[in-house]
Amino acid sequence: MRVLGIETSCDETGVAIYDAKQGLLAHALYSQIAMHSRFGGVVPELASRDHVKYLVPLVDEALSEAGMDKSELDVVAYTAGPGLVGALLTGACFAKGLAFALNIPALAIHHLEAHLLAAKIESPALDFPFIVLLVSGGHTQLIEARALGDYQLLGDTMDDAVGEAFDKTAKLMGIAYPGGAKLAALADNCQEESLPSMPRFPRPMTDRPGLDFSFSGLKTHALMAWNKSQQNDAARAAIAKAFQDAVVDTLLIKCQRAVEQTGSKRLVVAGGVGANQALRLSLRELMSRLQGEVYFPRAEYCTDNGAMVAYAGCLHFLQGKVDTSLAIDVKARWPLVTP
Repeated sequence: MRVLGIETSCDETGVAIYDAKQGLLAHALYSQIAMHSRFGGVVPELASRDHVKYLVPLVDEALSEAGMDKSELDVVAYTAGPGLVGALLTGACFAKGLAFALNIPALAIHHLEAHLLAAKIESPALDFPFIVLLVSGGHTQLIEARALGDYQLLGDTMDDAVGEAFDKTAKLMGIAYPGGAKLAALADNCQEESLPSMPRFPRPMTDRPGLDFSFSGLKTHALMAWNKSQQNDAARAAIAKAFQDAVVDTLLIKCQRAVEQTGSKRLVVAGGVGANQALRLSLRELMSRLQGEVYFPRAEYCTDNGAMVAYAGCLHFLQGKVDTSLAIDVKARWPLVTP
């Protein structure tokens, strides 16, 4: 059984083919970062147009890589939300049209669930239940994954998500889009002994019980530190390091609480911030101390991609999920779990 996965929720066009027995057969991705960098952020209309432009070539590329014809596909899975409505519609319409032409089902996939399941692509032995630190786009959540489609929200961000805080902190210090990854690289590569002294940043909401997060205060703290600094490269590196240390420590404290609260010994990290090297290293050390295991998707599966959509579609189809209707329904906002 072979599933074509299509991801168009924001600024990456992702296409992949997953086989229920052989695993991932093909994976193709086009990133729009170069185009959007001229504007300092994602322009929704341009994102939608680029998806239209690249979907067909990427599907052809994936089919060629897999050595198969589109007539051999059994299911088309596509991201139905959350995301930019125009971008989601391009993928949904394409998926529905292709599925209708091939007389096969088209399955709507939740973008966050696809991220949550991505670690299982290369670790099929990872089984439910497990704890998930979901750090994707505008989301920072701790979730207990009990079974496919059965998720319990443990903690959520009260304001900015981690990725947003990274991007906004980078922008206020003049780091060009996409700033979050560049800020993290700056923090990873800095030599502390050569940096100006920097007051310790707070670890928000760790001085009280619970698993919720708040990162807007860290962003404000970084702005105040920047305004008081020499506003040069050394100050930028020092603030980046202090900011990232505070974020990583905060996530570690909350993850440890979640593991201890639930008794789970398996932690999965999902979403773009899951590629952060400092976070990966710290979580490996944490779970080793707790005599547990931590699972990360490969870096290319942390950001938006078609492989996670194809894999999620495969799991749901095997459990009997089928949709043969022609209705198009995408959602800009679509909570995976609600409080």
